[in-house]
Amino acid sequence: MITYNSTAKGRLSSFGSNLFLGAILFFLLTDYALAIPVNTDFDLVKERVVAEYLTSEVNAEAIEELLISQNPDGTWPGINYQDVSRTGFEHYFHTGNMVTLAKAYRQPNSKYKGSPKVKQAVTDALAHWVENDYFCDNWWHNQIGTPNNLVAVMLLLGDELPEELVKAAQPIIGRAHLNASGARPSGDRIKIAGILAKNLLFLGEKEKFEAVLKVIEGEIKFSTGSRGLQRDFSFHHRVDRVNNTSSYGLGYADAFVEWLVYTADTRYAFSSDKVAILVDYYLDGISKNLAFGKYLEAGAKNRSIARPGALHGLDAKTPRKLLQATDYRKVDLEEIVKIREEGIYKVTLSYAKYFWQTEFFTFQRPDYFTSVRMFSTRNDNMEVPYNSEGLKNHHRGDGTNHLSITGKEYFDIFPVMDFQKIPGTTILQKERLPDPDQIQKPGYTDFVGAVTDDLYGSVAFDFISPHDPLKAKKSWFFFDKEYVCLGAGINAKGKQAVFTTLNHLLLQGEVYAKVGQETKILERGKHEFKDLDWIYHDRVGYFMLAPQEVELSFGEVTGNWTTINQQTRAPQEDVTKDVFSLWVNHGNNVRQASYAYLILPNAGLEETKAYQFNDQIEILSNTPALQAVRHKQLLQVQANFYKAGKLDLGDGLELTMDGPGLVLLHLDDQNIVKMAVSDPSRKLDKMHFQLNSKLNLKGNKQQVEWDAEHWISKVTVQLPEGEFAGSSVILGD
Repeated sequence: MITYNSTAKGRLSSFGSNLFLGAILFFLLTDYALAIPVNTDFDLVKERVVAEYLTSEVNAEAIEELLISQNPDGTWPGINYQDVSRTGFEHYFHTGNMVTLAKAYRQPNSKYKGSPKVKQAVTDALAHWVENDYFCDNWWHNQIGTPNNLVAVMLLLGDELPEELVKAAQPIIGRAHLNASGARPSGDRIKIAGILAKNLLFLGEKEKFEAVLKVIEGEIKFSTGSRGLQRDFSFHHRVDRVNNTSSYGLGYADAFVEWLVYTADTRYAFSSDKVAILVDYYLDGISKNLAFGKYLEAGAKNRSIARPGALHGLDAKTPRKLLQATDYRKVDLEEIVKIREEGIYKVTLSYAKYFWQTEFFTFQRPDYFTSVRMFSTRNDNMEVPYNSEGLKNHHRGDGTNHLSITGKEYFDIFPVMDFQKIPGTTILQKERLPDPDQIQKPGYTDFVGAVTDDLYGSVAFDFISPHDPLKAKKSWFFFDKEYVCLGAGINAKGKQAVFTTLNHLLLQGEVYAKVGQETKILERGKHEFKDLDWIYHDRVGYFMLAPQEVELSFGEVTGNWTTINQQTRAPQEDVTKDVFSLWVNHGNNVRQASYAYLILPNAGLEETKAYQFNDQIEILSNTPALQAVRHKQLLQVQANFYKAGKLDLGDGLELTMDGPGLVLLHLDDQNIVKMAVSDPSRKLDKMHFQLNSKLNLKGNKQQVEWDAEHWISKVTVQLPEGEFAGSSVILGD
């Protein structure tokens, strides 16, 4: 029989034994843990980079075809290995095939995982490349394209490739370095630095890797007046100050976001202020250069419109990555994700945004998006047709005004497009466009700009064509349901006619016209009107606000990509599409011509029939000195003064400007409740004007002197200077 005391003694004895054994086990486990390599931040970043490569699906049929078709010397048929020109260099298919095979070799769910046959195919392809070291006439392939693919192969498969082959590839990958000719402060610098950083991960060089990441983070900055991110959140890739926000600027952001995610929660993580700049740029720069924050937009694109599929919709990958990395502006990022994943019918965005550093204006409402592209003495008109792309882009900065309701209105129209009928432009109709080397030109005028209160806005373009003997004052006035386009002082010399194009897009459905009291469906072909009320096509109504000769053409048009793109990868076959074109014909030898029309977006036919623009819109002035519109329902006046002058605002109110400038007024009877002003010329530090109303607006940007005897408010507004010159000053609530 066991007594209490003996039991207690046994328990104590057992506890002591367990304690001793536990101590031994602790020291054994500690020694074992110390023997296991620690997964450092450096290793973690490398794992994340490799994991990103493996997110794409492996196409088994494509892998099998690459294996079967590969030649004994490691090449593939169908690639021209002799042509290393700027328009050729099909060699990127070769290095791209290597990456595809390497992914199949490493992908856990791939049937080719660890396949000796796949590894041998990559080995043969790499051996061929390092033996020949193909060098393109276009630096981009040498410093970005080829190194980027080769470093991917290294990270995916390099440890299993022959050592001498890996060493031989290093000088080729090494052309991506911070002193390379292409590593200029812009999107390409970040891409090159990113390739270098990945190679350092592969080589295990931690100190150099950390130094390169500091360079990458340091490039998240404003570079107004030079290459890179501008204060208005547009992006300049070159010193010509052409809008590159949705081309190079998109790659700039994606490269940062890539490393933001790779380095999150590690010693290499980006600082919060850099992350905030990146998010602001993505939302207020890139996304506001896109139709509905999703579709690449024709007005924002340059030579890349010569590539099939250039105006595709973006996926939600990048904004989702930003949401993983930060909570900053979370709601706005979630809105972009929702639009891209669920469709534009989910859009709730409304804004007016002017990129004053780039002469580009965008306007979004839940059911439509539109833009205006211009140039000035500060910005060249268009990108150079580098690498023989965009060969007819001469007039694509001449006050271009694209309109999107679905985001697909202009998708791949460009091989059949008439590049002298670009939406919004006023162009002298030449027999042929000048040579492509004449595309890029500086502007002749500085009165180019916009005024916005962030929700509404007007745009003014003192336009002098750099290609033709043509001048015009062009303005756009943007409201909620409609916008108004005015032109005045149109002068041109020569026998060729001058056209102002309302729209030039893909034909969708029937075309209706109201002439006099008659509304009818039009037949395909060309039509001319002298007393046209409106045209209706594809949920858009085009209203004529003044007598003018209007011409319309719609039907099949045949063209070819090679007329605008001489890259060897450009499709060679003819393309036929249905196209809709609507324009005002000003005739030839034009003197003081004008135009006035209104666009009613996303309207049904019955809504268009019922719309009475006189109930909504009043044109207050359309002269070379002043263009102004009053919206009767919104109680709003937008006025573009090209010089000092006086404007009757209605209801007994008068505005007197002491000099040029743009003004947006919100009215309440005889009171001004809110206003915005800007100086497109950027010559003034202050703007002076008078109103015959007692002005009492909040804000510290203005001084108001009330002259009770003459019942006049004398107003002085302090204008933005330096890198903010040309932006708007908003006064009031």
